[in-house]
Amino acid sequence: MSARGLGKVYRDGEEIVRQNEVGDCMFVIQEGQVEVLSELDDDEFRLGLLGPGDFFGEMAIVEKQARAATVRAVGEARVLTVDKRTFLRRVQEDPTLALNILRTLCQRIRALDTEIAELRDELSEGPT
Repeated sequence: MSARGLGKVYRDGEEIVRQNEVGDCMFVIQEGQVEVLSELDDDEFRLGLLGPGDFFGEMAIVEKQARAATVRAVGEARVLTVDKRTFLRRVQEDPTLALNILRTLCQRIRALDTEIAELRDELSEGPT
């Protein structure tokens, strides 16, 4: 891992954000990988794995609500924190940034729609 860079380096297994905590910033992965986890009762379920160039926590920029998932470093990861003011300034400088984020959000929604449809199909088939 490079010693240079603006982001914070997280160690393997270190939490970056925790589900149900209120957030006010988003994050961009510069190096390494992070896993996105959903906690239900006392179980954790992996929702995804993100790498360099990916972002998470963007909903906190739009609405100050509880985090929807826990995000944890897988191996060592360098992650840049972006507060709302910085994000809005960057979007004003380069509006395509907002379009790229919207594109990613649409892809995530489509993937969730597909997963829901597959689960619905499995449930309608009943036990085998």
